[in-house]
Amino acid sequence: PGRKRDFSPVLWSQYFESMEDVVVENDTGKDISFYFADLFGPVLLLLHGGGHSALSWAVFTSAIINRIQCRIVALDLRGHGETKVRNPEDLSAETMSKDVGNVVEALYGDLPPPIMLIGHSMGGAIAVHTAVANLVPSLLGLCMIDVVEGTAMDALNSMQNFLRSRPKTFKSLENAIEWSVKSGQIRNLESARVSMVGQVKQCEGAASPECPKAIVEGIIEEEEEEEEEDEERGGSVNKRKKEDDTETKKEHLYTWRIELAKTEKYWDGWFRGLSNLFLSCPTPKLLLLAGVDRLDKDLTIGQMQGKFQMQVLPQCGHAVHEDAPDKVAEAVATFLIRHRFTEPIGGFQ
Repeated sequence: PGRKRDFSPVLWSQYFESMEDVVVENDTGKDISFYFADLFGPVLLLLHGGGHSALSWAVFTSAIINRIQCRIVALDLRGHGETKVRNPEDLSAETMSKDVGNVVEALYGDLPPPIMLIGHSMGGAIAVHTAVANLVPSLLGLCMIDVVEGTAMDALNSMQNFLRSRPKTFKSLENAIEWSVKSGQIRNLESARVSMVGQVKQCEGAASPECPKAIVEGIIEEEEEEEEEDEERGGSVNKRKKEDDTETKKEHLYTWRIELAKTEKYWDGWFRGLSNLFLSCPTPKLLLLAGVDRLDKDLTIGQMQGKFQMQVLPQCGHAVHEDAPDKVAEAVATFLIRHRFTEPIGGFQ
């Protein structure tokens, strides 16, 4: 208590070795960005959730490469992060899973190494669609993080309300990181500092249409402190606030990189039928959940029949791999070792 937390952004290079673009489909000039931690062993191909980016896997990456022999490839899916494609609005499950297959082909040609697909939320659904379409010939295993068809379909109705409740702009990256932690979107400050950078971008001009002039309300606690200070100094709060507002308008604001509300027509296609698709994949499977209440009927039956491994990680929000990167790394490492897909390192048990 009393100590000021550091909300400054952290560079991706503290977690990944390099960031590269792979051109898939020359004629359309599609460029997909990915982050790399290239050691040896099986490739963990990481697919982020809607609105997030490859950077949401940063802290998980450093946790897993200290436990097992593996290589990391974390993609920015189309419309997200640094990836630039001709048609960023097409976020259908079919198009995005083809992107994943194209990246594997572009990186490894006809002889890809063993690959495990790991996806969170939307990315978990895309991982399953990619596996079912057999777009990764060397698929070793499949891991879905906090995505279940029943829960996802139920949540779609309230999704637009959730998106409307988020701030439209932020004064700075620090402000965005602080909001993500204090609102509980990302409960781990270290992860928020690296991953929010991939979720927001600087507005072209403060009054551009995508960046409304609305100023994000400062986080309440701080304003109260400021007001108290002001009263002590006998200054006028309103006067100070007006100055702050004009200052902010001069600065470049930050806004979301992707307008998730506009992707609604694809939501049904990501999640409908997902449980049975997941169960139909012949590879070993792992399901990591933030709460056991999320299981739907098909998965409950599949779980009883031992068709996949499941682990519940309590005290996590929806971004399980960001909130508890060590626990997720431990679960994935144990899964891979148990199936003899890789070797432990550093005395990992």
